[in-house]
Amino acid sequence: MTSLLPQVALESTVISHGLPFPQNLTLAQEMEAIVRSRGAEPRTVAVLGGELRAGLSDAELLHLATARNVRKVSRRDLPLVVARKLDGATTVATTMWVAHRFGIEVFATGGIGGVHRGNDADISADLQELAQTPVIVVCAGAKAILNLPATLEYLETFGVTVVGFGTDEFPAFYSRSSGLPVDVRCDSGEEVAAIWRAKRRLDLPGGLLVTAPIPAELEIPASEIEPVIEQAVREAEVQGLRSAEVTPFLLTRIAQLTGERSLRANLALLRNNAAIAAQIAVALHGVG
Repeated sequence: MTSLLPQVALESTVISHGLPFPQNLTLAQEMEAIVRSRGAEPRTVAVLGGELRAGLSDAELLHLATARNVRKVSRRDLPLVVARKLDGATTVATTMWVAHRFGIEVFATGGIGGVHRGNDADISADLQELAQTPVIVVCAGAKAILNLPATLEYLETFGVTVVGFGTDEFPAFYSRSSGLPVDVRCDSGEEVAAIWRAKRRLDLPGGLLVTAPIPAELEIPASEIEPVIEQAVREAEVQGLRSAEVTPFLLTRIAQLTGERSLRANLALLRNNAAIAAQIAVALHGVG
């Protein structure tokens, strides 16, 4: 698909693996509508029948939301799903890679992966993708279940600039504040676009991480969510969960323990990030 409008990539893992039907389909449609309402074109990324896609029809979104055989695709899985002509929902890392392949510079997601608590060797592929793939990623920080200081240290080591959009602190996904500083604060899409243009002129590798705090009315303060996260982490350890098993378990368990409050927070930050990503994309292309 081609478009004269600024484009915003959206991931598909949240559709196939993050939420139950019909909430997943409703969210996908809402995020696309939010991007369009702000003057950009949404490009939901997925793999369908082994074909890389950036931009899906309503029927294809419905398929991702309801099919049971959609594989969760990280970068390492791409050759497998393409060779075997499978369907795949893309993670943050894979969505970045596909977006860049399609010439899309801005991508909105919920939260990035990072360094896991209690196991500094368990590091999300999202971080290396940020270090090497030139895409602006708009998120609500790293998922709060992670080791946030170690995640920021990793990003610094690999030269990834962390922007706070309307904040001086690194957001903690469910919570607006983590107590950790960002590299720079930006209060408009134009400011982010200027940093991105400078990075490209300098021929520096990798992406730009733009972190936006969850809307205040739906945040869960760190003092409330942290004991819940700690309980969920302990339960994961007792069950002996490892690597890709950990994050889905923790997010599901936290939703159970908070009486779906965390789910409402997750939906709110996803919508907010889509709006900010569209604002940046429009500014980057000098539209409006």
